[in-house]
Amino acid sequence: MSEIGSLLQEFAHCSALLQQFRPYWQLVPFAWQQLPWQNPALEQKLLSLSEQDLDAIDKNPALQQQHFGEFFGCVFRLNHYLTTAVTGQTRFAQCPSELKPVPFWLANGISGRKLAQIDAFARQLPASTLPMLEWCAGKGHLGRLLAWQFNRPVTSIEWQQPLCEAGEQLARQFQLPQRFVHADVLSPHGSAVLAPQQRVLALHACGQLHISLLQQAVQAGCQQLHLAPCCYHLIADEQYQPLSTVAQQQDLALSQHDLKLAVQGQVTAGARVEKLRHTEVHWRLSYQALRAELTGDQRYRPLASVSKQGFSGDFADFCHWAASQHQLDVPANTDWARYLAAGAAQALLVRRIELVRHLFRRPLELWLVLDRALYLQQQGYQVALTAFCDYQVTPRNFLLSAIRDILPH
Repeated sequence: MSEIGSLLQEFAHCSALLQQFRPYWQLVPFAWQQLPWQNPALEQKLLSLSEQDLDAIDKNPALQQQHFGEFFGCVFRLNHYLTTAVTGQTRFAQCPSELKPVPFWLANGISGRKLAQIDAFARQLPASTLPMLEWCAGKGHLGRLLAWQFNRPVTSIEWQQPLCEAGEQLARQFQLPQRFVHADVLSPHGSAVLAPQQRVLALHACGQLHISLLQQAVQAGCQQLHLAPCCYHLIADEQYQPLSTVAQQQDLALSQHDLKLAVQGQVTAGARVEKLRHTEVHWRLSYQALRAELTGDQRYRPLASVSKQGFSGDFADFCHWAASQHQLDVPANTDWARYLAAGAAQALLVRRIELVRHLFRRPLELWLVLDRALYLQQQGYQVALTAFCDYQVTPRNFLLSAIRDILPH
């Protein structure tokens, strides 16, 4: 995977797989009243699974393959490849094999999981004397540890002023060569910090923010980019606009809803968050049954996003809020229990559909990351794609590294 010549081959393979199985992942599960596929054997398999089975299989790749390998063998072969070939150090030489142990006082305030991500990210960086720019820095945890680890200056750009101030205070406290720029990275002020003689770093920059980074860094001629993408669905357009020429030629129109599939794998959610997530699906579908009866329109209509805390209250209050989104009045004598029962049955169907759809999370994410890699390759960069840490540390563990020589003036 890390060889440039293989990027195009892997992209073609990934595109063909997503095209072949498109009916199984490019759909809106909430909109279906029955299993959407004409596949009796798969239907029988899904209907035989209990709710406990659904939960267990969705979280366990081995169980996924055990139950669905006969239907989607090539998907599991690709996923196995991702856990073996797309690992280890990048193709760029002189990656630091040993890093200094981070002292407790420097790691204070950084969660253990985040610290593990930063450490793994740092171990993939090739040796360099270039000044570093941390994109979408937050409090600058990554930049602060890199400034200490490599004793090199770091500029951290962040649009939230309080986070900049907190980061600056920590840098002063530990006497580190880290400065903050308060700016929106999507603005000209933000792009002005980019320069040719620079190593640009972004650990989990969201959708449009990391797309903008790629485009602006190419324009500025930055020598190195090291990017772990995140939140692919947070983009400016309703439809994804591919970056590379080869991706633009694919018949694979991706909506924001489609892109969310790539980030649905989670390993950090606790029991309470998991319960609220199930409650959200249940209540949204229960309200859908109520709305369909009030209007006679059986089509699913989406609702605005709302904090998970909104699903720890009362179902009736949620329905009144939801009805206001659709300019509806809810009758005072509504039988809430009846709609909750209808929603529970629909939620179970959705979970069966999602179980199959989730098999394509990783192939879709790989397609998106390869689009970014091929775009950088088009712009003259040497490109490497690796998994910089274990999936259990973070599911967003793809690292895109790109290096190019500075062209003579």
